[in-house]
Amino acid sequence: MKNFFILSLITVLGFQFLSCPVSKVKKGDVDSLRTLIISFVGDLMCHSPQMDFAKVSKDSFDFNPAFREVKKKLSASNLTIGNLETTIAGKENHYSGYPFFNSPAEYLDALKDAGFDLLLTANNHCLDRGKIGVLNTIDKIRSTGMNSIGTFKSQQDRDSIRIFEINGIKLAVLAYTYGLNGNYLSKNEKYLVNVIDTNLIKLDIQSARKKSADVVLVYFHFGEEYQRKPNSFQKEVVKFAINCGADLIIGSHPHVIQPLEYFTSAKNKIGEGIVVYSLGNFLSNQRWRYSDAGVILNIALTKNISSGIVKLSCVSIQPTWVFKGRSENKNEFLILPTDIANNKDYNFLTEADRTKLLQADNDTRKMFNSIQNHSYTSLNEKTN
Repeated sequence: MKNFFILSLITVLGFQFLSCPVSKVKKGDVDSLRTLIISFVGDLMCHSPQMDFAKVSKDSFDFNPAFREVKKKLSASNLTIGNLETTIAGKENHYSGYPFFNSPAEYLDALKDAGFDLLLTANNHCLDRGKIGVLNTIDKIRSTGMNSIGTFKSQQDRDSIRIFEINGIKLAVLAYTYGLNGNYLSKNEKYLVNVIDTNLIKLDIQSARKKSADVVLVYFHFGEEYQRKPNSFQKEVVKFAINCGADLIIGSHPHVIQPLEYFTSAKNKIGEGIVVYSLGNFLSNQRWRYSDAGVILNIALTKNISSGIVKLSCVSIQPTWVFKGRSENKNEFLILPTDIANNKDYNFLTEADRTKLLQADNDTRKMFNSIQNHSYTSLNEKTN
């Protein structure tokens, strides 16, 4: 499993390779290159049927099997990130699914075991169990060794911009939500959740730059549910973040995948960045087309240590689909990479299942067709 801490504590060494184009570099510069591989997934839901299938005994759950087919892919990156769209408020506050989520702590154990390092917690369900739910969720995440961003325990905690240094690359991560399902934060407790606010976003990006971040990643929980195209609000917020200097922008909330776009800006540090308006669901009980499909988005950032130049060097995807039913083990939820659709070893899959796997693969690849044949800039170009 990958190990990393907040900037200045430890740097993770090593190099991961993705099957993407490699930037051309001058002879002699190879030893100066460092690469950071980040994997993103969308919404990590925990509906009541998921808890029912994971129940081992009255107060014991095992969610690990749901990730067994994607664990290697998630663990291969230097940093794996997902949106935790539930609270971990404790069994004393009663476990429940939609509309007021509260999941067992074993759900976090499974995420940790699957390879997740960082959970984004700014979303419309983060206040489902009030302040105690926010605080307990943060504590439980930290107790597993994972980090969280988007909800906070104090004003000081909120203002402490998270910068992760991995392989010599300093990555700042910021997270915000469009709303809180009608819940409101008191004036003295605004720090609990980052809500989308242009002044706050601008100040946070500026703060990240003052802390010498090479790359600023901004996560937005926004958009219209089940709509496959971004709305005007999403586009406006993304444009604002880009103008403030964001390098990478990742979104979720619609529970379906929305497009990936490349952008260039004189305001950011890596020159060319990407925005993905929604990564959709990664694990949920939403069984209809588009909402049962997910994706692992892999991004490679490469830094020339000699020159200090950081560039986006690779973007790739692994489409996924959520199986629900009887496997060789038991009734379960199981995240499957779509490339196993024609693999006969998975004999529990029906023809209907395999058709849905192929459909999910096709839908996702069409949505991310901008990745195909995209050329990446050289690390030896002048910085912007």
